[in-house]
Amino acid sequence: MPTQKDTLKDRLARYRQITISVIGRKSGQTISVPVWFVLEGEKLYLLPVRGSDTQWYKNVLQNPQIRLEARGVDATFRALPVATATAVKSVTEKFREKYGAKDVKKYYSKLDVAVLVGLD
Repeated sequence: MPTQKDTLKDRLARYRQITISVIGRKSGQTISVPVWFVLEGEKLYLLPVRGSDTQWYKNVLQNPQIRLEARGVDATFRALPVATATAVKSVTEKFREKYGAKDVKKYYSKLDVAVLVGLD
């Protein structure tokens, strides 16, 4: 019988946008945001649209718990901030391949950090 995480991965493979939920660093409230993502095997990459200035990214730095939700299926994971230039460039390239360089340029104003979520 497939687990919640297997079902989630199956949906991640089919969709272009998911909702992430993080804990607000000041409010302690759950904050949900629709985001683009790239899935590669057991790794899910997120690119904050305003880089290190993005609020949900700042929340992840304080509390790495992140919930991924795709069309009614969700699971909670640990988010790992990625800040080395080489790694961020690699994630940015994956986003350009999936969503197109023009749209990445249009929606992402600062490309200095990324987030890795291990799905295993």
